[in-house]
Amino acid sequence: MEELPSTQGQPSTSPSVDDSYSADRTTDSQLYLSVPALNQAASYLAQTASYLTQCLPVSGYTDIPEEGQELATLPPVSADGRSSLLTYSEQSVDPSPGETDYSASLSQEIAEQMAPLRVFQNGASLFQGLVERARKTVRGSADDIGWLQRDQCLSPTEDGTSRFLEILDSVRKNEHKLPDSVVYLLVPGLFSNHGPLYFVKTKSYFSKMGLACHIAKIHSESSVSKNAREIKEYIEEIYWGSKKRVLLLGHSKGGVDAAAALSLYWPQLKDKVAGLALAQSPYGGSPVASDILREGQLGDYVKLRKIMEMLVSKVLKGDLQALEDLTYERRKEFLQQNPLPPEVPIVSFHTVASITPSVLTALSHVAHFELPVAADGNPARIPIVMPLSAAMAACSQLLVARYGEKSDGLVTRKDAEVPGSVVVRPERKLDHAWMVYSSLNEEPRDQADTSQVCEALLTLLVEVAQKRRHEMAMKDE
Repeated sequence: MEELPSTQGQPSTSPSVDDSYSADRTTDSQLYLSVPALNQAASYLAQTASYLTQCLPVSGYTDIPEEGQELATLPPVSADGRSSLLTYSEQSVDPSPGETDYSASLSQEIAEQMAPLRVFQNGASLFQGLVERARKTVRGSADDIGWLQRDQCLSPTEDGTSRFLEILDSVRKNEHKLPDSVVYLLVPGLFSNHGPLYFVKTKSYFSKMGLACHIAKIHSESSVSKNAREIKEYIEEIYWGSKKRVLLLGHSKGGVDAAAALSLYWPQLKDKVAGLALAQSPYGGSPVASDILREGQLGDYVKLRKIMEMLVSKVLKGDLQALEDLTYERRKEFLQQNPLPPEVPIVSFHTVASITPSVLTALSHVAHFELPVAADGNPARIPIVMPLSAAMAACSQLLVARYGEKSDGLVTRKDAEVPGSVVVRPERKLDHAWMVYSSLNEEPRDQADTSQVCEALLTLLVEVAQKRRHEMAMKDE
């Protein structure tokens, strides 16, 4: 009997799926060491699905003996989903006049024999889709974390940690070098509208040194593109009012928003901006946002997306796109279309959250409630506190357990490094909320506070900008 056409050696109709299988199999052994059963099961199911879609014995097409039975490969399927055998038969049968027309009966017979094949192909496709979804759920953001560092086309970073620590030590000795020839604009991150003390301590600290400092009053729960436009308008307003260039310091999503403003509006801002410092910003994306919102992640199975949509849209009166813009998929798409101009001086700062027992009792002062005027004529203020350090420690532990990645609780260290920037990687344990909200617990006397850290970051940025201008001048000569 004539051997059936084989699909082996032919190009696959889904190369992206096949490539992802081969790539995933090499990395599965490194992922989820704590749950090997899930890893092995996902890998086994993927291999099984891939194999079953290529091979299957079909009755009526092969004459397979009962002993020594082997799987026969299926005939290839055409673009319209029909078997090439059926297509060939329909084209080859062309009875001449006067002969009996057997084409209709032959086509019907072939169609009846191919029916089980089509059912299997549909079932195999569905099974393969389920396997892919299971693998995506198990792997989560493992393939996305640190994607910026793996892109060989992007500029390398420069380590500025030692210089930052030198500047910070000088700041703690009251040696201040920030110039008053620029205006400092602090860009807050997500949910800052509901934390009135966000960056307030740092702004007051700068003002006492005689420096012009502002906090950008943007709607932090808005999309990155909308906030970028508002920041651009802030910069122009400051520049035309003071005739001074602007140094930007963005925290968390505020750093992403500020960077987007420079990417989208650099022709209008290049003479008005002196540099940008990003503190704990998910420039490459956030695994927390991705795992909650992206389709096929863990958030789908516990309705986290719907919960976050209700919280952001109904309670906080914001836009869910503010969170979606921080997923890896959205960040990759945005940065490919709108990269940062290479001439912008950039400093990146990221930390690791503390997971010591002491953080469980630490409370962050996020707001205050004013009571009616007291007997002395001054209104009494009751601090509103939240256990942000404990929450950041829990998230940090989760990211370590699932991905083996260090983070400040929300942003991994790898995703906070902007390509081409000077990166500060302090060893001190600081969570994501520490930079902007003061703790009720007193800071250790041998450690700098948040305002001093911000001053040191901006001082380093000034030095980077001066060095960048000098290099550009040398090239022009």
